[in-house]
Amino acid sequence: EVQLVESGGGLVQPGGSLRLSCAASGFPFGNYAMSWVRRAPGKGVEWISRIGSVGGSAAYADSVKGRFIISRDNAKSTLYLQMNSLKSEDTAVYYCQGYQRRGQGTQVTVTS
Repeated sequence: EVQLVESGGGLVQPGGSLRLSCAASGFPFGNYAMSWVRRAPGKGVEWISRIGSVGGSAAYADSVKGRFIISRDNAKSTLYLQMNSLKSEDTAVYYCQGYQRRGQGTQVTVTS
């Protein structure tokens, strides 16, 4: 069974940092590019970052470029998103996505 399980979300103040993780199983993780997307309250899904199968070819949406860093550990079948300099507009449910699947999401709330 294919599973993508996100973790690491929470409540953080503006300017703070969080590191999200996505544990993958049930498919050859190291063979697939992976992405992070998010859904803010009342808005549609926004793509925010992508990484190639072996860790190269990282790309970012303009809204997070310079603040977020995507990475992966293929030995652990885990995808990461380091989020720095968080803003209130980063408040959303964050999902990892790949192998035509999306996880259940983890909530990130940025508020003072």
